[in-house]
Amino acid sequence: MRQPWRVAVVGGGIAGLAAAARLRESAPAGTEILVYEQSGALGGKLRTGELAGQPVEFGAESFLMRDPTGAESAAVALIRRLGMAEEIVHPTVGQAALVVDGGLRPVPGGTLVGVPGDLDKVAAVARPAADADTDGGRPLVAPDVDVSVGALVRSRFGDEVVDRLVDPMLGGVYAGRADNLSLVTTMPALARAARVEHTLVGAVRAAQAASPRAPGVPVFGTLANGLSSLVEAAATASGATVRRDAAVRELTPTDTGWRLTVGPTRDPELVEVDAVVLAVPARPAARLLAGPAPVVAAGVGELDYASVALVTLALPQPRLPELSGFLVPSTEGLLIKAATFFTTKWGHLRRPDGLALVRASVGRYGEEAHLQRPDADLAATVHRELSAVLGTPLPSPVDGHVQRWGGALPQYTPGHADRVAAARTALRAAHPTLVLAGAGYDGVGIPVCVRSGETAADEIITALGGSAR
Repeated sequence: MRQPWRVAVVGGGIAGLAAAARLRESAPAGTEILVYEQSGALGGKLRTGELAGQPVEFGAESFLMRDPTGAESAAVALIRRLGMAEEIVHPTVGQAALVVDGGLRPVPGGTLVGVPGDLDKVAAVARPAADADTDGGRPLVAPDVDVSVGALVRSRFGDEVVDRLVDPMLGGVYAGRADNLSLVTTMPALARAARVEHTLVGAVRAAQAASPRAPGVPVFGTLANGLSSLVEAAATASGATVRRDAAVRELTPTDTGWRLTVGPTRDPELVEVDAVVLAVPARPAARLLAGPAPVVAAGVGELDYASVALVTLALPQPRLPELSGFLVPSTEGLLIKAATFFTTKWGHLRRPDGLALVRASVGRYGEEAHLQRPDADLAATVHRELSAVLGTPLPSPVDGHVQRWGGALPQYTPGHADRVAAARTALRAAHPTLVLAGAGYDGVGIPVCVRSGETAADEIITALGGSAR
């Protein structure tokens, strides 16, 4: 092994950049870090753009302030280490709504991603089944068993609670269906409680009690200068050599580490490194793993993704409700699955001229055909549906932007966590200096991606026989 180490990070999203920053913080002094990003831009789904002369997020909008234990989230911890804590801002309006029977109704309180802990509180939105949630004298879910969120909630509360509450809440995060999404991966606290509690209401309450909120700490935050500033700061802090437009096409194990084949087939660049953090989505990861770890590649390649489009409109002085936005059940028949009133939700974005920025998320898993429409068609449809939901014609936009994210959101089917754990165990046994990181494996959201990247970096340091500084 060469001294100092040379470590490659394949993928320049926030997981890869968090891994690079952690390597710089903790690996032995002099470690060389190389970041390869296939596209021309770092940050993955973090991308701050401009619309009508104002910064706006064209990708992820915010991050959780706390982790499930109530401690500071990995995203906030990274932001603090990067010296950016003073840039964190919080929503000024937190109340969201659901579209029910064509109109807006406030999202009921006391739910856990739409699963109620008090059935009376959700009655205005969804009617639980008449014989809902009886105590059968045993835990809801057997040990080491994973089920879909939809199957569990339907069996306890009936269809309406799933269709009007849980499905739109999960759809807003994953662009997927509650009936196909893993309880263990998407709602781990509820999964743990369901293995003890005999009723779903009891499990929700137990999960909420086990994940206490710190008094006075907002749930979400973002950065006043845009989330791309986090990308830039992490890349700078890593001290890495960053290569954009650099596709890694092959990983080959060597006697001392790995050989990366980078760039075009006719004129490839061969790069020798001691270890690799593979921080790309599951499908490209599976292609790179096919040679050195075919069994792992087969497991990783099973993960599927949903594609979405984010349509942002700049509207001159519209009459918008004092809401952060709304979620749309698939049963409503709208193309929009969620909308955010940016300039209402985030006080730092409000403008004295009354111009409003509204963003709609379009596309659910299995409905990708809708995303084949031209940008102008998507924008016009979004404008028309927003007007219908709000019950008033909205003014014509003065500017707009359509951001398409192909294969953006992983679909965690039941058993996902066990499949990923098995793949990582097999990879660690065969190639301990090659580690997977990113949303495809550990969950969505900036804190999850940051933690995944940092954990991967720590594993690399251990595998190379070093000790953290």
